[in-house]
This record gives sequence, C-alpha cells and structure tokens, in this order.
Amino acid sequence: MSYEYDNNPAELYGAAAEAPEVRAAFISKTYMHLLAAVIAFLGIETVLLQMPFTPGLIELMLTGAGGYSWLLVLGLFMAVSFVANRWAESSTSLTTQYAGLGLYVVAQSFLFLPLLFIAQVYGGPNVIPTAGFTTFGAFLALTAVVFITRQNFSFIGPFLGVAGIGAMAFIVCSILFGFDLGNLFTIVMIVFACGYILYDTSRVLHEYHSTQYVAASLALFASVTLLLWYVLRLFMSRD
Repeated sequence: MSYEYDNNPAELYGAAAEAPEVRAAFISKTYMHLLAAVIAFLGIETVLLQMPFTPGLIELMLTGAGGYSWLLVLGLFMAVSFVANRWAESSTSLTTQYAGLGLYVVAQSFLFLPLLFIAQVYGGPNVIPTAGFTTFGAFLALTAVVFITRQNFSFIGPFLGVAGIGAMAFIVCSILFGFDLGNLFTIVMIVFACGYILYDTSRVLHEYHSTQYVAASLALFASVTLLLWYVLRLFMSRD
C-alpha cells in the first residue's frame, strides 16, 4: 500500500499523530461506507436471485469447463479483488477509490450467488437470516474487543497470510481432486475470518490514515463476507 504524503504531520508520522477528532471522523466514515457496501451487496443479491437467468448462470459457474469452472471463477475473483484493492488504495483519486469498493462489492455478489441460491432453495427459510445475524453478532463482538482493549492485532497479519495461502491450496485441491473439505475446514475458516476481522479492525483503529476510509471499509467488508460464507456453509451442512 503506497501513499505519497505532503506536509501533514499525521501523514508523516502515522495514524497515531492525528488528532482525536480526525480519527473519530475517519472511523465514522469507515463504518458508514462498510454499511453502504453491505446494503449494496444485499440489494444486488436480492435482484440476482430473482432473475430468470440465475439458475443457468449458476450451473455454468459450478459445472462448466469440464467441471473446473468454479476454479476459474475463484481465479477471476482473485484477479478482480486485486484490482479493486489497488483502486481503493489510490492516493490520487477518490473516484478511483469508490470504483474499487464498488467493483469488489459486485464481484462478491456474483461469487456468493451459487451459495445463496442453494441455501435459498434447499436450506429452508431460516438458514440465510440465521447465518446473517450470527455473522453480524460475531462482527460486533470482535469489533468491541478491539475498541475496548485498544489492542493492536497487526502482529497476526503474517500468520493470517500464511494460513490464507494454505487454505487456498486446500480449496484448489478439493476442486481438482473432488474431495469434500468437511465441517472441520469450515470451522477453521470461521476462526480464520474472525482473525481477519480483529486484524482489520485494529488497523482501522491504529494504522489507517484519515484519508483511507474507503480502503479500510473494503478490508472490513472482505473479512465480514468471508465470515458469512463459512457460517452459511456450516449452517447448511446441518441439513
């Protein structure tokens, strides 16, 4: 993440040098943008799930390309995510930052579409709301831990990075060799997502500069949707 700063002391010496009212405004903007991203995500999913082309699109995403289409979908999502993050971290254009956040929300909406469709059709009427409220409750609890303790969890970043590479390797192998990752992997990934929420929230509190609220909201949104994905998978596995 590269930024070019001028003569602002807060930019020269980091987030800790910023005035309390500046940090408070930044935190407020970050969570308002996170809320807007979540609402946009829910709105896009609601529309997509009602479209007549959705079943065919989901079939193509899951079974096309000789059974490896989901691997291609994940690869495309990772590429789009990289671009979206780069745009959201832009130091020169607020429009580019918003474009990055919007691109990421749309990409997550399409990635979630098969899982939500299956949950809606086969999981019963309560699976999606229950998973959503559970994710929201966990996010609030983890956020409270960071803001109450003021702990900086940046030290877990390298561990999360290594764990993420390992998790992706398991996911790719499961697609290539056709084995089920099982509930144990799902539970581990829930813990992993909770770790990222702690990490990203502490960065909001301690590391992001006051001009980086779009990038901060994207990071939090990514962590929340990761947690939602595996909480939903866990609840669906019971049926």
